[in-house]
This record gives sequence, C-alpha cells and structure tokens, in this order.
Amino acid sequence: MTARPTLAVVGATGAVGTVLLRILSQRADVWGDIRLIASPRSAGRKLAVRGEEVEVLALAEEAFDGVDIALFAVPDEIAAQWAPVAVARGAVVVDDSGAFRTDPEVPLVVPEVNAHAARRRPRGIVSSPDCTTLTMIVALGALHSAFGLRELVVSSYQAVSGAGRAGVETLRRQLSQVAGTELGTSPGDVRRAVGDGTGPFPDPVALNVVPWAGSLCDEGWSSEEMRVREETRKILGLSRLPVAVTCVRVPVITTHSLTVHARFEGEVTVDRAREIIATAPGVVLCDDPATGEFPTPADVVGTDPTWVGRVRRALDDPTALELFVCGDNLRKGAALNAAQIAELIAAETD
Repeated sequence: MTARPTLAVVGATGAVGTVLLRILSQRADVWGDIRLIASPRSAGRKLAVRGEEVEVLALAEEAFDGVDIALFAVPDEIAAQWAPVAVARGAVVVDDSGAFRTDPEVPLVVPEVNAHAARRRPRGIVSSPDCTTLTMIVALGALHSAFGLRELVVSSYQAVSGAGRAGVETLRRQLSQVAGTELGTSPGDVRRAVGDGTGPFPDPVALNVVPWAGSLCDEGWSSEEMRVREETRKILGLSRLPVAVTCVRVPVITTHSLTVHARFEGEVTVDRAREIIATAPGVVLCDDPATGEFPTPADVVGTDPTWVGRVRRALDDPTALELFVCGDNLRKGAALNAAQIAELIAAETD
C-alpha cells in the first residue's frame, strides 16, 4: 500500500456518507486521492471534502480501479453486491452496513477495543458494528479488560436518525402536528392526529416512546436486539456471553442512549470503574448527579466520544455495575468508527 493511499467513499451522498466527508475533513489527513461514489442518479454532483469540491462518480466496477481502501456507507443489499467487486478490483473494504457483520471470515472491529482484529481479513472486508452496539462498546470494552464481563443487560433509547432520513423527517413532521396542542392527554389522541404518517416506525414517535427497532425475529425478539447481542459477543470474543437487549425508539433526532447492567467475574468498586472509564480512549466520564451532570443526547450530539454517567454498583450484586451511556449514532455510531478502521488499515506496512 502506498504512503498516501487512495480512498473511495461509497454512498457519499447519504446520511452517514455526509457525516463521513465532514469527519475526513476534520481528522489528520492520511489520504492521497479521495474518490466519491454514489448511485447513478447522484453522479456529477460535487461535494466538499478536505476543503475541495469533488465530483461524485456513479457506482460501477471501474470506479474502484486504483482504490486502496473503500468505505461503504450504503444499505445492506448494495454492500453485499458491491463490496466483493471492490475487493476484486484490489481494494480493502470497510463496510458500515450489516451485510457482513456475522460472517466468521469478516472481522468486526472497534479500534479502541479490538484493533488487532482488522489485520486478519480473509475476504478483504472489515465490518463496522451497528450504531447501538457502538454507543456502549468502547466503555464496556474497557471495563471488560479490567474486570472480565460475564453477563449483560441493556435497554436502548434510540434516536430516529437510526432509521435514516425518513426517520428524521417523520419525527419533525409529527412534532409540527402536535406542537401547541393538548395532545398526549387522552388514549389514542396522538395516533389519531398523526394518522398514517408513522413513517418507518410502527407507532407515533412524537410525545411517545416505541419499544421496537428492526424486524421481527424468533420468540418476539427484534433484529436490532439480536444484532447488539451477537455483535457484542463477537467484538469482545465472548461467544457464550449472556446478553439481553430491549430496543426503544425515542423522540430524539440524533444520539443513542443506553442503560447498561453489566456483571463481572468478581467484586467491583465504583471508584475503580470511574477511573477506568475516565482514562479509556474515546470515552468521557460525565457523572455528578448532585449537580445534574450526566450525559444527555442534547449535549452529546455532534461529538465523537462515548459519554458515560450514572455509574453505580448494583444494590444487590457487588459484581455488577449500572451505567448510562450516550453516543452520536451518526459519528462514532457509524462514520467515525469506519474512518478509524480505514486509518488502521492505511497505517499498515507490508
């Protein structure tokens, strides 16, 4: 690989792609050419990256010629079709979709937790986890290294941008419908006001929380819940870790939050846990409930770290910790982690 590798961003015009271009302009510049690729209908558009206007190319086999690393920020089916094409053309693929996360021959990488895994990629692909997993895994990985994780129970409070632009547009439209009204005081009044305008959600999200994200799996679990379970196991190398997840959609534009109940191999202390969290790369401790200091999406949005607060030892189990974590689901939860993986690969020497 050259000292200044060529990077392709596939899906450059999408929600994650837009954030990715911003991140590439903010981080240390390790790239030679940056090639922007999107669907044919976006070809010819010009987008800003590193202070320059770059023309978008149509997604095609020849678009990957000369590319060293290709960052995919596209839906699963597009990644499944085109990532092998990019590899065949000589690129290493970093994929932000869910197309390859469970493939045993594709490493699932969070650089602060398991950077070493990125070096072994028999299919030429490295996968980045789901945004919900990424919200907690950096802090959880640091605690696991110190204490040894043995059980995990989490509940997510997921922003609507996790469902893409349609999710954001749906919430903004619903907020305009309920603003300045007395809605939310009678059974079904919000649902009647919203009508069929629930967008990608099964129920109204304005003035509401929806205990569902993803599609239906066996025995009532959702695909999003199963993703968090399997991805956490894979990243931490704990194939039999007991994990229970409940995913909830909340009326927040961007930034996921989770409550975390983590049991460890031995007794833990809050002081040691706080020390670990405060010194972990990519994590910020924000925890003083007496003064109202703890992370919330309104404050965390647009920032890169995982923010952690409400650190407590479980009342009935000296081996367990309770945490509240927040992370921008479009930055570390998607674009930033993928960019960090690409930088890891760019730094490799033959």
